[in-house]
Amino acid sequence: MQNTPKALRLQIGIFGKRNVGKSSLLNAITRQAVSIVSDTPGTTTDPVEKPMEMLPLGPVLFIDTAGIDDSGSLGVMRVEKTRKIFERADLAILVAEASGWNDFEETLLKEFTERKIPLVAVFNKSDISVPSGDLSGRLSKLGIISVQTVAKDGGGITELRQAMIKTIPEESLTPKTIIGDLIPPGELAMLVVPIDLEAPKGRLILPQVQTIRDVLDNDSYCMVVKERELKAALERLKIPPSIVVTDSQAFLKVSGDVPDNIRLTSFSILFARLKGELSVFVKGALAIDRLKAGDRVLIAEACAHHPIGEDIGRVKIPRWLTQYCGGKLEITHVQGADFPEDISPYKLIIHCGGCTFNRRQMLSRILKCSEAGVPLTNYGIAIAFSLGIMERALSPFPLELEIYSEAKRL
Repeated sequence: MQNTPKALRLQIGIFGKRNVGKSSLLNAITRQAVSIVSDTPGTTTDPVEKPMEMLPLGPVLFIDTAGIDDSGSLGVMRVEKTRKIFERADLAILVAEASGWNDFEETLLKEFTERKIPLVAVFNKSDISVPSGDLSGRLSKLGIISVQTVAKDGGGITELRQAMIKTIPEESLTPKTIIGDLIPPGELAMLVVPIDLEAPKGRLILPQVQTIRDVLDNDSYCMVVKERELKAALERLKIPPSIVVTDSQAFLKVSGDVPDNIRLTSFSILFARLKGELSVFVKGALAIDRLKAGDRVLIAEACAHHPIGEDIGRVKIPRWLTQYCGGKLEITHVQGADFPEDISPYKLIIHCGGCTFNRRQMLSRILKCSEAGVPLTNYGIAIAFSLGIMERALSPFPLELEIYSEAKRL
């Protein structure tokens, strides 16, 4: 379980003011000296991550954050890093001293509620002070479990574990399938995997590996081919595959080689559904029709990599968009957590599949774009739209295909 990717772990953020015992709490939960503990406020500067197995939740990732009341120029930067954790926290643990609960904690409580992040309130150092009945009662009425702890000696940690288990939503404990619901057990999925300059040496990229595993978990089977061998492979099959999944950059060639009666989509579109909301990305792609020369477009990647050759995000997508719109666009690229605070200048945001993100982080970006009124789409969907094969790429998804067709009519 220690090798489980971060994106597949429940991520639990520990938040609060400086010196309330967040690091001591993490050490007590994990039974390890993960974070440095000191009476000096502001000891934790960058988020500290600790993966572990926590039954019955499975693989989790605890994130100890800097005090969100930090001050000074460095403090502001620390707080900014801490706030980035809000975007990917499946569960928030809000740590406070009972005597110090004030407007600051109330503001955090409001923000977690608005972001729909499940919350457990922890009153640490309960050997010194305990919360008033009014405060405990009000939290209870809000559906928030509160726990009293003495983290330095492990007091209340068992109760905290139980509170976390009760608070995590059931859907967070049920893994979403990548492709298993699209193919019956015993049927074939054909996966098209180009091997070019950007293909990692000696291995496949994460979405391809995870899709293969999901096919096997569904008691189905798969055939993996390069795009150049696809047509010959299809001709050799006695029974056609139930579905073909391609790398998005080979969409046009693959679409030409795969008969119309076989469903076709891309790894990126599968991950758009897995990590976010496919219907949102489908509607967002319609903004491509409204783009004109000079418009600003943001292309966001979840992971950092050094682009070489015909990079899909920096070369191919900008080229296809330019050809479609008939003019040069002003395109900005960001990677990892570097998503702009102000996205209002952009006419469209195009996101990668987000294989290194957890679902919460992608949903946070969807919410941010929705609130700003900025259309958001996905690599695979944007490519399919630009190349005129959108209906084909959505063929495995009847609901989203209907949404797209209806939106096009309007």
